[in-house]
Amino acid sequence: MTQGTTPSQRLGELVRLRRARDRIDRDYAQPLDVEALARGAHMSAGHFSRQFRLAYGESPYSYLMTRRIERAMTLLRRGDLSVTDVCFEVGCSSLGTFSTRFTELVGVSPSVYRSQSALATEGMPPCVARQVTRPIRNREAPAHKRSQAVASP
Repeated sequence: MTQGTTPSQRLGELVRLRRARDRIDRDYAQPLDVEALARGAHMSAGHFSRQFRLAYGESPYSYLMTRRIERAMTLLRRGDLSVTDVCFEVGCSSLGTFSTRFTELVGVSPSVYRSQSALATEGMPPCVARQVTRPIRNREAPAHKRSQAVASP
């Protein structure tokens, strides 16, 4: 809590942050930027970013990209869309940025993931496949465990 902030003010701020996070979850494929999210939360962009990071452990942009990558993983597992189509479907406007971020979070490129995941999740219910293949941040697990999560059935 910042100096001069009452518990009820902090609670109100957390409610607005949760609404912003819910908007990211719902509208991840739409063009979203920190300024628009901050306006919706009635905060300055800087304050919004700092408070979002305090509440959720990552920046709003990082959270948005993680949601987009999770959705991309689902679309790539389906196998009926190209990597480029998936990139644009999840709201990314740059294939290079999408591929770089995907590789950072998942540990393999989107095209490698697409070819490996079809075998790894074959016969699994979609709800289980989604949980098993959820991206793991590079700081959370060693590289060999990330690649095993994608490659292992």
